[in-house]
Amino acid sequence: MTNTFMAQAKKPVAKGHGGAHVKHHKDTASLAVERIPCPDSVTIPMAMSIGAPCTPTVKVGDEVKVGQVIGDSDKYVSAPIHASISGKVTAVKPVQVAGGGMVNAVTIQSDGEVALYEGLHVPSVETKADFLKAVRDCGLVGLGGAGFPVHVKLAFKEDAGVDTLIINAAECEPYITVDHREMLEHPEDILYGVAKVKAECGFQNTYIGIERNKPDAFETLAKTIAAHEEWKDIQLLCLKDTYPQGAEKVLIQSATGRLVPPGKLPSDVGCVVMNVQSVAILGRFLKTGMPLVDRALTVAGSAIAEPKNLRVPIGISLQTIVDYCGGFKETPYKILSGGPMMGMALTTLDIPLVKSNNALLAFAEGTLPIKPLRDCIRCGRCVDACPFSLVPTRLEKLAKLGNAEELEKAHVMACMECGTCAYACPSARPLVQYIRMGKAIVKEANAK
Repeated sequence: MTNTFMAQAKKPVAKGHGGAHVKHHKDTASLAVERIPCPDSVTIPMAMSIGAPCTPTVKVGDEVKVGQVIGDSDKYVSAPIHASISGKVTAVKPVQVAGGGMVNAVTIQSDGEVALYEGLHVPSVETKADFLKAVRDCGLVGLGGAGFPVHVKLAFKEDAGVDTLIINAAECEPYITVDHREMLEHPEDILYGVAKVKAECGFQNTYIGIERNKPDAFETLAKTIAAHEEWKDIQLLCLKDTYPQGAEKVLIQSATGRLVPPGKLPSDVGCVVMNVQSVAILGRFLKTGMPLVDRALTVAGSAIAEPKNLRVPIGISLQTIVDYCGGFKETPYKILSGGPMMGMALTTLDIPLVKSNNALLAFAEGTLPIKPLRDCIRCGRCVDACPFSLVPTRLEKLAKLGNAEELEKAHVMACMECGTCAYACPSARPLVQYIRMGKAIVKEANAK
């Protein structure tokens, strides 16, 4: 593999503060994405994104098909939810999700046919309003982070000064490789989706940011762009492979040099960021009419018998996914939904996969080094590591004191909980946990 295309690529225009050189562990990067067999049932939560939860539009006993809307909301910040398998609705009730919360959900028992909904159609797009409606109809939310509804992200006004679209293909979290595989396996879907977003929303600049540890993905996209004249204005950006390079505000600074102030959104500095898998699914929807009913995720870690990249229906049980990968070869010490830096620890696998879940990791005891908890030695490494120039030790202290006013002044709400501070801390301080506590204190105070 040569680096010819990478050498010609646009380089980052600015280096942000902080970050960490974490071990990549991209052991599944060479494994093509497999489609898992249709499960016996799925349980699809009605809240899988930032914003209002959906209300079920089906009831127990209804027959549904793949792509049929089963949940929706009249609230603007929300996205419809579709059946991911065909069969009969057997339950509409709250279920536990990652994090321990209870969410209303629709359970579908498979009929074994995976029959497509007859109402699926390629959307007609003639205006930006048509396009935004199509994006919403797709049920699309961000697939690489918090799960923000994409139609809301793209609904900026023409005079808002938003001129730059950035596609996040950094995939900076260790172990996760599904975005990498998406670029290798579906470059035309990605670029078709990017071109449609650019054209319909009027972006002047379009970048796809890829960390330099993925030269094959970079070359695949570069060759695909070169073969299509209509995509020549899509620029590839070669990013340094530091964590959290894929964080929205960090990526914006790397691509454009623009800084997103605390409390502000990317659109406030003229940018919109989309995940590479999100834009690929949008590209396929605009060509086929099939909404977001499945997604790819990485299943890896030292406790997994057969690590894989899988395409799975939304709502499939995490236990079913692990079973398909041969189960556990060792008793897992820690199981994570998501990556090792920002993922959520699980106490059970009897929970459904949601739209924004890009990985399921399981580690045997001894895989992850556990540093003993010590007092802070005032070394300042957490400050050096923070990509937003916060002072994590001060936030920790203020959280312990419960001082909402000072926490807000110290910009606790600007923290994205990337975990870089805790990773850099030689004393193993639980900084992220205290910062989360601090955010809760501020929210409670503001509510009062």
